[in-house]
Amino acid sequence: MDEQSGLLALFVGSFLAATLLPGGSEAVLFGILKAHPHLYWPALGIASLGNTLGGMSSYAIGRFLPNEKAFKKYSDSARGLEWVRCYGSPVLLLSWVPLIGDVLCVAAGWLRVNWFWVLLFMIVGKFARYWIIAIASSQ
Repeated sequence: MDEQSGLLALFVGSFLAATLLPGGSEAVLFGILKAHPHLYWPALGIASLGNTLGGMSSYAIGRFLPNEKAFKKYSDSARGLEWVRCYGSPVLLLSWVPLIGDVLCVAAGWLRVNWFWVLLFMIVGKFARYWIIAIASSQ
């Protein structure tokens, strides 16, 4: 796979992995970094950006859910809703965690948590996760 199509696949994969669709982007990042180690920082940035934008799309979906019944129908976990109520936007540092991360993003949107703080904490958490994967790939 050439560099450009690899980075595009990484962006799309990381975006989709952050939505309610199943998928993982860690293997794509790992593969790109093994094949093209000189793309370390661009790949890390693209994966973080794509995953954050996917998380923000889940946040946007939450903003449009009309009531708690719709939220619970859309998201089968009330735990995420309670975590966002209790801890606020800093809990979005965990938005990368499988299963609960998507719920946290939707809950933050539904609760109308300030988008800027959601975005900030989300990108920090997602970048940290990808950075650890990138470090592992360079070993």
